[in-house]
Amino acid sequence: MGKLIYAANTSLDGYLEDENGSFDWSVPDEEVHAFWNEHERGIGTSLYGRRMYETMSVWESDDWLTGEPAVVREYAQIWREADKVVYSSTLAEVSTARTRIEPTFDPEAVRRLKETSTADLSIGGATLGAEAFRHGLVDECVLLLCPVVVGGGKPALPRGVRVDLELLEQRRFDNGVVHVRHAVRNAT
Repeated sequence: MGKLIYAANTSLDGYLEDENGSFDWSVPDEEVHAFWNEHERGIGTSLYGRRMYETMSVWESDDWLTGEPAVVREYAQIWREADKVVYSSTLAEVSTARTRIEPTFDPEAVRRLKETSTADLSIGGATLGAEAFRHGLVDECVLLLCPVVVGGGKPALPRGVRVDLELLEQRRFDNGVVHVRHAVRNAT
């Protein structure tokens, strides 16, 4: 059975994006990128909302990767090898391999996917992540806390939902980013 892991870069004050929708403050250096590469190696299926999928689909193309460091090119390969499910009622087609569209987020279908998966699953995006938390589907939460306060924007974690956590791991990177990994105690 696979675990559903919510993973995100977040500002120290808890936002994925600032009030202007920018997340340029969370672009990883090579050490942090290598961490994400290792994390993503264990993911068999990634669950995305439309906006997160459109942001991540850049990894399908090699055009821009030519001059990038090896760690960035490696992430592209890891991303391509995972299956992807995009939850969208407006997206008509996908531009990436190993990707399917589901018109709505079905908690029971995600439970079945977890039960039948031989690898872990990830869920990305604040809105979709919040739905998974509300339905008790998230088993672990992996956050990289960036050394920046943005003062507002899109919250990384859902509002109005209590989630009890157990710290499993933490790490400080040379650039000041702090990784925390928590198990969700009340996951169903």
